[in-house]
Amino acid sequence: MNLKVLLEPSDEGGFTAIVPSLPGCISEGNTRDETLANIREAIILYLEPVEDDTMGMEKAEQLEVAV
Repeated sequence: MNLKVLLEPSDEGGFTAIVPSLPGCISEGNTRDETLANIREAIILYLEPVEDDTMGMEKAEQLEVAV
């Protein structure tokens, strides 16, 4: 999966990264590389299913949708 990430120098030093298509998915780092590694981890955690999300949906059909 490829997502657009906005990388911006922070006023306090380092960088801030946001993912516009994932509201609230934001990360920071001291260097560009550290910030990109941090935002990758944030994206993975953001997209990781939470057990509570599927409770009571034992009969649900699981599908994949291309966007």
